[in-house]
Amino acid sequence: MTPPEFPTGRIRPSDAERDQALGVLKDGAGSGRLSHDTFLGRMDIVLQANSRSELDAAVAGLPTGGPVERFVLRTVGRVSGFGDRINRAWRTERLPGLSLPQAGAGTLTIGRIPGSGLRLHNASVSRSHAELRQENGDWVLYDLGSTNGTHVNGRRIAGGVRVRPGDQVRFGDLEFRLVAL
Repeated sequence: MTPPEFPTGRIRPSDAERDQALGVLKDGAGSGRLSHDTFLGRMDIVLQANSRSELDAAVAGLPTGGPVERFVLRTVGRVSGFGDRINRAWRTERLPGLSLPQAGAGTLTIGRIPGSGLRLHNASVSRSHAELRQENGDWVLYDLGSTNGTHVNGRRIAGGVRVRPGDQVRFGDLEFRLVAL
């Protein structure tokens, strides 16, 4: 009795082969050899590939480069980003400090409206912009539906976000660095 024969057809690429192809595409996009749209299109091809030839077609025209080339590209990327990191650090140190209230102070309202705990006279700040509350021993910053947003460490917040000394906060166009008393 002979075992039944199943048609094997094409051999699907392994996850390792897909990862390798995605790495080549990522390096190509990172070095400017692929546009963002081309990268996304080729990435879809790699993820849906049913054969090794489809993977090869997706990375066609992109040299894989050896370990030395990849090292040089990574090093150049890090060196070129060094100036940006220095500028951000310099700017952060030059931000005006905003002292966190004493423990047990309750809620600090922030905005343009008279009576705010922290009244900011700037058109980019909403009348009732944000609120700083102490919850379980931590300070939590809430945006109150402001027009120009409340940002913590460069990211716009929705709802409450825990803040601590050293964090950068921005209300509209005004930016501060939180400091402890």
